[in-house]
Amino acid sequence: MQGLNERIDRNSFEPAYAQLANLLRARIAQGEFVGDKPLPSEAQLIQQYQVSSMTVRRAIKTLLDQGVVSTTRGRGTFVKPMQMQTITFSLEEFTRLFEAEQDTSVKILQARVVRAQGELCARLALQPGQRAIHIASLIRHHETPVVYHWEYLVYDPRKPIVEAEIEVTSLRGLFMGGQGALLKMGEMTLEATIVDEAKARLLQIEAGSAALHLTHTFYDYQDHPVSWGGFICRGDKLRLSTRLGATPEPGPTGVLRTAE
Repeated sequence: MQGLNERIDRNSFEPAYAQLANLLRARIAQGEFVGDKPLPSEAQLIQQYQVSSMTVRRAIKTLLDQGVVSTTRGRGTFVKPMQMQTITFSLEEFTRLFEAEQDTSVKILQARVVRAQGELCARLALQPGQRAIHIASLIRHHETPVVYHWEYLVYDPRKPIVEAEIEVTSLRGLFMGGQGALLKMGEMTLEATIVDEAKARLLQIEAGSAALHLTHTFYDYQDHPVSWGGFICRGDKLRLSTRLGATPEPGPTGVLRTAE
């Protein structure tokens, strides 16, 4: 077997456990281990790769975290079967829109104080008539409108409107990790939507075009909702994709890709 000739590179900057996890993942992808055939035991891996028991355990945990294997006490570690219900998607490629600052711009279209009513009261736990901040932004990638972002924030009279956007739920901050520390958790929902005329003009597409709508609600450390909003993504520019089963290289479970 190819795996028997592979060794851990002691001179590599990559930790030994990560190398071992990648070697095992590659063997799984080659079909050496399948659902009804366990991976080598801890003792076998220690002997084969000349590593410590801690290295083996961390490598197996890495594969567990990646959803590649499962363990059963007394039986061993097995390759997880491909299951549709376990599919997950990430927003890694969406995040890259904000990493590439030279190619991406975020323009605030509107920032104003509004009086809460109806669904806004329910979403942000406000009383009718209480003030909230409404912000609308347009995200461009290579000068092309890609995403329309709308958001309502709990009004804080101690902060100017734009400052509230920057410090509480900055788009770059949320996706790059800078402002996430101010928030405890979030809830997100992804659904298909049809773009109305006003947003179609901003996104430079035809009214009635299909789009992806990612809505979000973020909470502070007192479990109070602080913002509610959504991203309307052009269907012809962004698409969801994912991979099922073991692949030779570890990677994101799913991405929101920018179409060519």
